[in-house]
Amino acid sequence: MTSEVMVLRHAVEQSGPMATLSQTANASKTPVGTLLRDWRRRRRISQLDLSNEADVSSRHLSYVETGRSKPSRAMVLRLAEALEVPPREQNQLLVAAGFAPAFGERPLDDPDMGSIRDGIDRVLTAFEPYPALVVDRSWNLLQANSGVTALLTGLAPHLLEPPINVLRLSLHPDGLAPRIRNLAAWRGHVLSRLGREAAVTGSPVVAALLEELLDLPGGLESSHDDVVAMPLVLAAPGGDLRFVSTITTFGTALDLTAAELSIEAFLPADAATAKALTTLSG
Repeated sequence: MTSEVMVLRHAVEQSGPMATLSQTANASKTPVGTLLRDWRRRRRISQLDLSNEADVSSRHLSYVETGRSKPSRAMVLRLAEALEVPPREQNQLLVAAGFAPAFGERPLDDPDMGSIRDGIDRVLTAFEPYPALVVDRSWNLLQANSGVTALLTGLAPHLLEPPINVLRLSLHPDGLAPRIRNLAAWRGHVLSRLGREAAVTGSPVVAALLEELLDLPGGLESSHDDVVAMPLVLAAPGGDLRFVSTITTFGTALDLTAAELSIEAFLPADAATAKALTTLSG
């Protein structure tokens, strides 16, 4: 087993216990102190360091973690911010402490989400003819522009059945993987990023996806120091297409759906790719 795979497997193992505790169904049953302690250990910081960061006494923090003291709503949020707990898991901490969630969650088609939908449409349209897509935090496809559609021809139907997971679609041997010229390097880039997400969020879904994708064939290479940005190189009838990706998020969102959305665009890395995509769109 290569060192890269061992590191990523470790990310899965680290996600396991926390993932179970952070499920919404268990949040109200698990003491908030236990959840906070697990987040602190996940971040690998001491009680003293956290108490300094959150401006609370280390004794009081110890009492909160052991259940001897019940934290206020403000204290839960302060500790969550210091621990960089994601919004969804902040809600779970609040529920475990007996408080109402801080973040709402509306479906994307809710009338109140109109401005978010309009923003997404504008961004997707602006990137055309270059591929751009919208995913949730588990990398399930929510929306895509016409540039993406042109890349999905010939893929196995079972991978295109909703919910479509874009990482599975790209790395599966029945998906884009056979067309990716630099598959081992691209897998290394994608799985390293997914490993960081699994470690940071504690999401059981992300951890399971990482475990699944690690078992797929294709090799695994670390990023090269001389590469400014890892390209995605796709074989195409008219010649290879080279892309670099960029990710856009709603940084000030107070709704979980909006906060967990990402728009990933694949921009041409050379003039030949830009010309080919323009031709395909015409």
